Parts: sequence; structure tokens; C-alpha cells
Amino acid sequence: MINLHSDNLEDEDFDTILSSDIDFAGTLSFEKPFLIRGKVRGEIIATGLLMIDQEGVVDAHIKAPQVIIRGLVNGNVTAADKIEISPTGRLHGNIVTPEIALESGCQFNGYCTMHEKN
Repeated sequence: MINLHSDNLEDEDFDTILSSDIDFAGTLSFEKPFLIRGKVRGEIIATGLLMIDQEGVVDAHIKAPQVIIRGLVNGNVTAADKIEISPTGRLHGNIVTPEIALESGCQFNGYCTMHEKN
């Protein structure tokens, strides 16, 4: 399992990287660690780690075990394990997760519901 703290993550930690020149619309589903640097609209359903990098823009509802937000997310985020929003991260939507890390400088506009880990 990958160490979730985003400062330690490198490109090599991700099986797939959506480049900054990609604009994807639809349902995105994956199992292994995934890094978004481009634009995604629609829905993201994952069983692996998801990271939205600084240049990433996501207009989608997200469901994944672990989510790291360094870029912009417009949509609700549900994480079974943890959500982390870095100083460059912006989230406009609601959160459902057992654990959250909001770093100084981040922006979060929405409601947060926390529950016990399953």
C-alpha cells in the first residue's frame, strides 16, 4: 500500500497518469493508483488511490478509498479510508470519509460527514 502523504508520492507510484493535455468526459473506473493532471468531467469510481495534481481539474463525483487533492475538484467526494487536501487543493463539494487532512492554505467549501472505518 502506498504511503498516503502526498509529499512522498512520485510519478512512479502511479500505474496510470492522465496528462495535462487530456480532457475526459464520462465514467472513469480503475483499481490501481491513478494520477490526474488533465480535466475530467462525469464520475470517478475507484478501488485504488486517486490523486488530482495541481494542474488537474475534476468536475465529477468521486468514490475511492483514498483521495489526494492538489488541484481543483467540483463535486462530492466519498472515501472509504482518507481524503487529503493539500495547500494548493480546492474542493467545492461535500465529503464523506472516516479521516480527513486539510492542510493550511487549502480551500474546502461544503459539508463533511465522518464515520468509523469499516
